[in-house]
Amino acid sequence: MGVFPDFDGLSGIGDLRAIVGALLTFVLIVAVLMLIVSAIVWAIASAHGNYSTAGKGRVGVLVALGAAVLAGAGVAWMNWLINLGQQL
Repeated sequence: MGVFPDFDGLSGIGDLRAIVGALLTFVLIVAVLMLIVSAIVWAIASAHGNYSTAGKGRVGVLVALGAAVLAGAGVAWMNWLINLGQQL
C-alpha cells in the first residue's frame, strides 16, 4: 500500500510550496548574516576586553547556529516523514 500526501488535492498548493521555500531561504540568509555579525562583535569585544559584549556576541553566534540547524532539520524531518508514509 503506497501512502503519499496528495499535494494536488488543494488549490494553490504550488504557491504555498513556493512561499515556504522562499521563507526558508530568507531564514537561512538571515541566520548566516547574523552569524557573521555576531562573530565579528564577539572577536572585537574579546580583543578589547569588553567581556559583557563578548558574551552577547557569543549568544548571537549560538542563536544563529541554532536557527540554521532548526531550519535545515525541519526540511530533513519532513522528507523523512514523507518517506515513512510511503512505506506504510
